[in-house]
Amino acid sequence: MVVQEWRGGGAVVVAVACGTGLAVGLLTTGCSPDGAAAVDQEPSGRAAAAAEVRGSAAALLRAGSARVRTSMETVSGGTRVAIRGTGGYDFATSTGRLRVVLPDPAGRTGGGHQPVTEILAPGALFMKNRGAGVPADKWVRVATASLSDGNLVTGGATDPLAAAELLRGAREVTYQGEERLDGVRVRHYRGTTDIQTAAQVASPRMRPALVAAEQGFTTDAVPFEVYLDEDGRLRKVRQWFRYANGAPKGAAVTSTTELSDFGTRVVVRLPDERDIYAGKIASPAP
Repeated sequence: MVVQEWRGGGAVVVAVACGTGLAVGLLTTGCSPDGAAAVDQEPSGRAAAAAEVRGSAAALLRAGSARVRTSMETVSGGTRVAIRGTGGYDFATSTGRLRVVLPDPAGRTGGGHQPVTEILAPGALFMKNRGAGVPADKWVRVATASLSDGNLVTGGATDPLAAAELLRGAREVTYQGEERLDGVRVRHYRGTTDIQTAAQVASPRMRPALVAAEQGFTTDAVPFEVYLDEDGRLRKVRQWFRYANGAPKGAAVTSTTELSDFGTRVVVRLPDERDIYAGKIASPAP
Protein backbone atom coordinates (compact mmCIF):
# COMPACT_ATOMS: atom_id res chain seq x y z
CA MET A 1 0.00 0.00 0.00
CA VAL A 2 1.35 3.42 -0.88
CA VAL A 3 1.30 5.77 2.06
CA GLN A 4 -0.55 8.92 1.18
CA GLU A 5 -0.36 12.29 2.83
CA TRP A 6 -2.89 12.45 5.65
CA ARG A 7 -3.94 16.05 5.88
CA GLY A 8 -5.24 16.89 9.29
CA GLY A 9 -3.19 14.35 11.21
CA GLY A 10 -0.79 11.44 11.12
CA ALA A 11 -1.60 7.76 11.01
CA VAL A 12 -0.11 4.43 11.87
CA VAL A 13 -0.62 0.73 11.44
CA VAL A 14 -0.15 -1.95 14.05
CA ALA A 15 -0.34 -5.73 14.00
CA VAL A 16 -3.01 -7.22 16.22
CA ALA A 17 -4.37 -10.69 16.81
CA CYS A 18 -7.98 -11.24 15.82
CA GLY A 19 -10.33 -13.78 17.28
CA THR A 20 -10.24 -15.64 13.98
CA GLY A 21 -6.45 -15.82 14.02
CA LEU A 22 -5.93 -13.11 11.44
CA ALA A 23 -2.96 -11.05 12.54
CA VAL A 24 -2.86 -7.91 10.46
CA GLY A 25 -5.01 -5.05 11.72
CA LEU A 26 -4.91 -1.29 11.73
CA LEU A 27 -5.89 1.66 13.87
CA THR A 28 -5.81 5.44 13.55
CA THR A 29 -6.67 8.52 15.49
CA GLY A 30 -9.95 10.10 14.59
CA CYS A 31 -9.11 12.72 12.04
CA SER A 32 -11.41 14.31 9.56
CA PRO A 33 -10.46 15.49 6.10
CA ASP A 34 -9.60 19.14 5.79
CA GLY A 35 -8.62 21.37 2.92
CA ALA A 36 -10.18 23.96 0.70
CA ALA A 37 -13.67 25.14 1.52
CA ALA A 38 -16.40 23.32 -0.34
CA VAL A 39 -17.97 24.96 -3.35
CA ASP A 40 -21.34 26.44 -2.38
CA GLN A 41 -24.18 24.28 -3.61
CA GLU A 42 -27.95 24.39 -3.61
CA PRO A 43 -29.69 21.34 -2.08
CA SER A 44 -30.28 19.99 -5.58
CA GLY A 45 -26.56 20.26 -6.29
CA ARG A 46 -25.73 18.35 -3.13
CA ALA A 47 -28.21 15.64 -4.10
CA ALA A 48 -26.56 15.31 -7.52
CA ALA A 49 -23.11 15.11 -5.91
CA ALA A 50 -24.29 12.39 -3.50
CA ALA A 51 -25.87 10.45 -6.36
CA GLU A 52 -22.63 10.50 -8.34
CA VAL A 53 -20.59 9.30 -5.37
CA ARG A 54 -23.11 6.52 -4.64
CA GLY A 55 -22.86 5.40 -8.25
CA SER A 56 -19.08 4.92 -8.22
CA ALA A 57 -19.38 1.19 -7.40
CA ALA A 58 -21.52 0.61 -10.50
CA ALA A 59 -18.98 2.55 -12.59
CA LEU A 60 -16.21 0.25 -11.39
CA LEU A 61 -18.22 -2.81 -12.38
CA ARG A 62 -18.53 -1.35 -15.86
CA ALA A 63 -14.76 -0.74 -15.94
CA GLY A 64 -14.07 -4.43 -15.31
CA SER A 65 -10.68 -4.26 -13.61
CA ALA A 66 -7.91 -1.93 -12.45
CA ARG A 67 -4.47 -1.61 -10.93
CA VAL A 68 -4.59 -0.88 -7.19
CA ARG A 69 -2.45 1.01 -4.68
CA THR A 70 -3.51 1.06 -1.05
CA SER A 71 -2.33 2.51 2.23
CA MET A 72 -3.58 2.12 5.74
CA GLU A 73 -2.36 4.46 8.42
CA THR A 74 -2.92 4.02 12.14
CA VAL A 75 -2.39 5.86 15.40
CA SER A 76 -3.29 4.28 18.71
CA GLY A 77 -1.93 5.00 22.16
CA GLY A 78 0.86 7.14 20.74
CA THR A 79 2.03 4.44 18.30
CA ARG A 80 2.20 5.34 14.63
CA VAL A 81 2.43 2.80 11.80
CA ALA A 82 1.71 2.49 8.06
CA ILE A 83 0.95 -0.47 5.78
CA ARG A 84 1.28 -0.26 1.99
CA GLY A 85 0.04 -2.46 -0.83
CA THR A 86 0.01 -2.79 -4.60
CA GLY A 87 -1.75 -5.17 -6.98
CA GLY A 88 -4.79 -5.59 -9.18
CA TYR A 89 -8.52 -6.14 -8.83
CA ASP A 90 -11.18 -7.76 -11.04
CA PHE A 91 -14.53 -6.10 -10.32
CA ALA A 92 -16.44 -8.64 -12.40
CA THR A 93 -15.47 -11.46 -10.04
CA SER A 94 -14.85 -9.30 -6.91
CA THR A 95 -11.37 -10.78 -6.59
CA GLY A 96 -8.00 -9.13 -6.19
CA ARG A 97 -4.38 -9.83 -5.36
CA LEU A 98 -2.20 -7.47 -3.30
CA ARG A 99 1.40 -7.45 -2.12
CA VAL A 100 1.28 -5.89 1.35
CA VAL A 101 4.37 -4.43 3.01
CA LEU A 102 4.33 -4.32 6.81
CA PRO A 103 6.30 -2.00 9.10
CA ASP A 104 9.08 -3.16 11.40
CA PRO A 105 8.87 -2.55 15.18
CA ALA A 106 10.39 0.92 14.67
CA GLY A 107 7.59 1.80 12.26
CA ARG A 108 9.72 1.64 9.09
CA THR A 109 7.68 0.14 6.25
CA GLY A 110 9.26 -3.01 4.89
CA GLY A 111 12.00 -3.03 7.52
CA GLY A 112 12.95 -6.69 7.37
CA HIS A 113 9.43 -8.15 7.21
CA GLN A 114 8.58 -10.51 4.38
CA PRO A 115 5.76 -8.94 2.30
CA VAL A 116 2.38 -10.60 2.78
CA THR A 117 0.46 -11.74 -0.29
CA GLU A 118 -3.29 -11.23 0.07
CA ILE A 119 -6.04 -12.56 -2.16
CA LEU A 120 -9.41 -10.85 -1.80
CA ALA A 121 -12.47 -12.85 -2.75
CA PRO A 122 -16.23 -12.74 -2.04
CA GLY A 123 -16.58 -13.70 1.61
CA ALA A 124 -12.92 -14.59 2.14
CA LEU A 125 -9.44 -13.20 2.70
CA PHE A 126 -6.41 -15.39 1.94
CA MET A 127 -2.96 -14.50 3.29
CA LYS A 128 0.45 -15.99 2.48
CA ASN A 129 3.72 -15.33 4.32
CA ARG A 130 1.50 -14.84 7.31
CA GLY A 131 4.32 -15.79 9.68
CA ALA A 132 3.76 -16.61 13.36
CA GLY A 133 3.93 -20.37 12.90
CA VAL A 134 2.25 -20.67 9.50
CA PRO A 135 4.37 -22.65 6.98
CA ALA A 136 5.83 -20.43 4.25
CA ASP A 137 4.06 -22.36 1.49
CA LYS A 138 0.61 -22.25 3.12
CA TRP A 139 -2.26 -19.77 3.02
CA VAL A 140 -4.41 -18.57 5.89
CA ARG A 141 -8.10 -18.25 5.03
CA VAL A 142 -10.48 -16.04 7.00
CA ALA A 143 -14.22 -15.57 6.41
CA THR A 144 -14.62 -11.79 6.14
CA ALA A 145 -18.16 -11.90 7.53
CA SER A 146 -16.69 -13.37 10.73
CA LEU A 147 -14.55 -10.28 11.29
CA SER A 148 -16.10 -7.52 13.39
CA ASP A 149 -15.16 -4.94 10.74
CA GLY A 150 -16.01 -7.07 7.70
CA ASN A 151 -12.32 -6.75 6.71
CA LEU A 152 -12.61 -3.05 5.99
CA VAL A 153 -9.41 -2.56 8.00
CA THR A 154 -8.33 -5.87 9.58
CA GLY A 155 -6.34 -7.18 6.62
CA GLY A 156 -4.28 -4.01 6.24
CA ALA A 157 -6.01 -3.10 2.97
CA THR A 158 -9.63 -2.25 2.25
CA ASP A 159 -11.13 -4.35 -0.53
CA PRO A 160 -11.47 -1.81 -3.42
CA LEU A 161 -15.02 -2.87 -4.23
CA ALA A 162 -15.99 -2.77 -0.55
CA ALA A 163 -14.58 0.78 -0.33
CA ALA A 164 -16.78 1.78 -3.27
CA GLU A 165 -19.83 -0.11 -2.00
CA LEU A 166 -19.46 1.70 1.32
CA LEU A 167 -20.03 4.95 -0.58
CA ARG A 168 -23.56 3.80 -1.43
CA GLY A 169 -24.51 5.27 1.95
CA ALA A 170 -23.01 8.69 1.12
CA ARG A 171 -24.69 11.78 2.55
CA GLU A 172 -23.82 15.42 3.21
CA VAL A 173 -21.68 15.37 0.07
CA THR A 174 -20.02 18.59 -1.06
CA TYR A 175 -18.30 19.20 -4.38
CA GLN A 176 -14.76 20.54 -3.99
CA GLY A 177 -14.08 21.31 -7.64
CA GLU A 178 -12.02 19.81 -10.47
CA GLU A 179 -8.40 18.75 -10.01
CA ARG A 180 -5.66 16.78 -11.73
CA LEU A 181 -4.75 13.40 -10.25
CA ASP A 182 -1.87 11.53 -11.92
CA GLY A 183 -2.57 13.53 -15.07
CA VAL A 184 -6.30 12.70 -15.12
CA ARG A 185 -8.99 15.33 -14.65
CA VAL A 186 -11.14 14.36 -11.67
CA ARG A 187 -14.01 15.73 -9.60
CA HIS A 188 -13.26 15.98 -5.90
CA TYR A 189 -15.98 15.35 -3.28
CA ARG A 190 -16.09 15.23 0.51
CA GLY A 191 -18.82 13.81 2.69
CA THR A 192 -19.88 11.17 5.18
CA THR A 193 -21.18 7.71 4.47
CA ASP A 194 -23.26 5.49 6.73
CA ILE A 195 -22.26 1.84 7.11
CA GLN A 196 -25.77 0.63 7.93
CA THR A 197 -27.32 2.41 4.95
CA ALA A 198 -24.59 1.11 2.65
CA ALA A 199 -25.11 -2.45 3.90
CA GLN A 200 -28.82 -2.27 3.13
CA VAL A 201 -28.26 -1.36 -0.53
CA ALA A 202 -24.94 -3.13 -1.18
CA SER A 203 -24.54 -5.80 -3.84
CA PRO A 204 -25.07 -9.41 -2.68
CA ARG A 205 -21.32 -10.05 -2.80
CA MET A 206 -20.42 -7.21 -0.45
CA ARG A 207 -23.49 -7.08 1.78
CA PRO A 208 -22.33 -9.72 4.35
CA ALA A 209 -19.05 -7.87 4.96
CA LEU A 210 -20.77 -4.50 5.39
CA VAL A 211 -23.41 -6.01 7.68
CA ALA A 212 -20.57 -7.37 9.84
CA ALA A 213 -18.86 -3.97 9.79
CA GLU A 214 -21.91 -2.35 11.42
CA GLN A 215 -20.82 -3.99 14.68
CA GLY A 216 -17.10 -3.29 14.45
CA PHE A 217 -16.85 0.48 14.78
CA THR A 218 -17.86 2.98 17.42
CA THR A 219 -19.97 4.87 14.88
CA ASP A 220 -21.60 4.03 11.55
CA ALA A 221 -20.58 7.44 10.20
CA VAL A 222 -17.44 7.27 8.03
CA PRO A 223 -15.99 10.56 6.73
CA PHE A 224 -14.52 10.31 3.23
CA GLU A 225 -13.03 12.19 0.34
CA VAL A 226 -13.24 10.79 -3.17
CA TYR A 227 -11.99 11.63 -6.64
CA LEU A 228 -14.05 10.48 -9.66
CA ASP A 229 -13.06 10.69 -13.32
CA GLU A 230 -15.30 11.74 -16.20
CA ASP A 231 -16.79 8.23 -16.38
CA GLY A 232 -17.72 8.28 -12.69
CA ARG A 233 -15.01 5.76 -11.84
CA LEU A 234 -13.33 5.96 -8.48
CA ARG A 235 -9.72 7.09 -8.92
CA LYS A 236 -8.96 7.67 -5.25
CA VAL A 237 -10.90 7.34 -2.02
CA ARG A 238 -9.81 8.02 1.54
CA GLN A 239 -12.02 6.85 4.42
CA TRP A 240 -11.70 7.46 8.18
CA PHE A 241 -12.80 4.68 10.56
CA ARG A 242 -12.98 4.73 14.38
CA TYR A 243 -13.33 1.96 16.94
CA ALA A 244 -12.65 1.38 20.63
CA ASN A 245 -9.91 -1.27 20.54
CA GLY A 246 -9.55 -1.00 24.32
CA ALA A 247 -7.60 2.26 24.09
CA PRO A 248 -8.60 5.14 26.41
CA LYS A 249 -9.29 7.44 23.48
CA GLY A 250 -10.23 4.68 21.08
CA ALA A 251 -8.45 4.12 17.78
CA ALA A 252 -8.93 5.14 14.19
CA VAL A 253 -7.78 4.01 10.76
CA THR A 254 -7.26 6.02 7.62
CA SER A 255 -7.63 3.80 4.57
CA THR A 256 -6.68 5.07 1.10
CA THR A 257 -7.36 3.23 -2.16
CA GLU A 258 -6.14 4.41 -5.57
CA LEU A 259 -7.19 2.88 -8.88
CA SER A 260 -5.64 3.24 -12.34
CA ASP A 261 -5.20 1.44 -15.68
CA PHE A 262 -8.85 0.44 -15.91
CA GLY A 263 -9.48 -2.58 -18.09
CA THR A 264 -6.01 -4.01 -17.53
CA ARG A 265 -5.92 -7.81 -17.40
CA VAL A 266 -6.02 -9.08 -13.82
CA VAL A 267 -5.79 -12.82 -13.15
CA VAL A 268 -6.55 -14.02 -9.64
CA ARG A 269 -6.31 -17.71 -8.76
CA LEU A 270 -7.74 -18.81 -5.45
CA PRO A 271 -5.49 -21.11 -3.39
CA ASP A 272 -6.06 -24.82 -3.69
CA GLU A 273 -7.74 -26.37 -0.67
CA ARG A 274 -4.60 -28.46 -0.07
CA ASP A 275 -2.60 -25.26 0.40
CA ILE A 276 -4.85 -23.83 3.13
CA TYR A 277 -3.29 -23.97 6.60
CA ALA A 278 -5.63 -25.57 9.13
CA GLY A 279 -3.41 -25.45 12.20
CA LYS A 280 -3.26 -23.03 15.11
CA ILE A 281 -2.22 -19.49 14.25
CA ALA A 282 -0.03 -17.74 16.80
CA SER A 283 0.00 -14.04 17.53
CA PRO A 284 2.07 -11.99 15.09
CA ALA A 285 5.75 -11.60 15.80
CA PRO A 286 6.74 -8.13 17.08
